[in-house]
Amino acid sequence: MTLARREGGSRFEVPTSPAERPVRRRATVRLLVLDHVGDVLLYEDSDQGLTPPATWWSTPGGGIDPGESERDAAVRELFEETGLQVEADAFVGPIARRRVVHGYSDSVVRQDDVFYAVRTTRFEPDPGALTPEEQVTMQRWRWWSVRDLETTSERVWPRELAALVSARATPDATAGSATSVDELQPDDTVALDDVEESTVPVALGHR
Repeated sequence: MTLARREGGSRFEVPTSPAERPVRRRATVRLLVLDHVGDVLLYEDSDQGLTPPATWWSTPGGGIDPGESERDAAVRELFEETGLQVEADAFVGPIARRRVVHGYSDSVVRQDDVFYAVRTTRFEPDPGALTPEEQVTMQRWRWWSVRDLETTSERVWPRELAALVSARATPDATAGSATSVDELQPDDTVALDDVEESTVPVALGHR
């Protein structure tokens, strides 16, 4: 077991061999935060156990706490990661579900993702409620258009994100104003394919 030093001096344990990585299982809620023109808010996350760190773009969201509903988790995660406060009934969904496994330098995470959407005016995220670890691994925020998602060479998870956004992001005719969530065109929940999204492949082993 080795210790990898993160920016700012904090450290986390990285197994000497990927086969020694522990496995975690969790249920998570992922959030499509859409502005008035249908752009989606993503953050760049990173695996600081690699040199150089591996990065990818993802939607806000995180683990659902024991006894917590999906919508309550969505409210909490959105506030913790962006500073935006909304009511639970502001979310449309679930719009998609999937099973995914993530292989990182320090662990393997098997999770059940559920996706919800919410419309807001464009804002500058205030990630003041992030955990110390998240403050290091989460690099930056950016609003992405569907075109951006379809043409980027950067890693974006999930890979179906452009299609999910395109199917539900109807631009608001009044630029700068919030759109009713009813205009997000809620649809039947999409069952996405089971997938692996890894910086260190799961095939290299785990405990």
